[in-house]
Amino acid sequence: MIRFKYYRYRPVLLALAIVCAAVEMRAQENEPGPNGLPIIVDRKQAAHLSLTHPAPDYPPVAKVNYLQGPVELQLTVNGQGTVANAHVLQGNAILAVSALKAARRWTYHPLVKAAGPSGFITTVELKFSLIYRETELTPSQAERDFLRQVKPPQPVRPGEDAPSGDVVHMRLLVNDQGQVVDMDVAPTGPAQLEAARGTLQGWTFRPAHWGSLPIASYLDVDIPVSAPTIAGAATSSGGR
Repeated sequence: MIRFKYYRYRPVLLALAIVCAAVEMRAQENEPGPNGLPIIVDRKQAAHLSLTHPAPDYPPVAKVNYLQGPVELQLTVNGQGTVANAHVLQGNAILAVSALKAARRWTYHPLVKAAGPSGFITTVELKFSLIYRETELTPSQAERDFLRQVKPPQPVRPGEDAPSGDVVHMRLLVNDQGQVVDMDVAPTGPAQLEAARGTLQGWTFRPAHWGSLPIASYLDVDIPVSAPTIAGAATSSGGR
């Protein structure tokens, strides 16, 4: 199974996600939890709050290559009970894209607080499993065999020269249409992160391929950000 190579940074990434979610939830007038942060709900409590929970489709390319295993997601649910954001914590890229599509359609009962309905953050695990009697491949062996046949996605950067300056490392989840549907970011400052996001908006991507078939895949990239761009991002953030 593919895991984000910055797994040692997960506490930092989770904290960053919580801060971003807190800003989003306050904009939606949800009641924050202690210290102004959104409320974190465990999986069992979130399951009791679930309203609609459509299962993800099993991608055909994953079936024929015996790709299986869990996909762990972090969900941010708003005060209306809809999933405002879904983020992959770990899982095979092809299965993760299917899991994201399903989870973004889920609905929940919002938490009931004195000030009114409140959103929350939770994690879920979606399990993709197959039963094939004719093969003894383990999930890890099947994934290794599959990845050896995959041509990774390629970024298409505008212009000839990348701007000089700092870089922000990101792991992008690029779907079979070349769209970035999720990302993980190495620890960095908010100004650098916003500047990197701005740079990334100008890029396009060629999706990964298994033979002639486009597929979802992870892509590790260093996003260059110039000092003027960072300064502009910091000014823009400070003015909000």
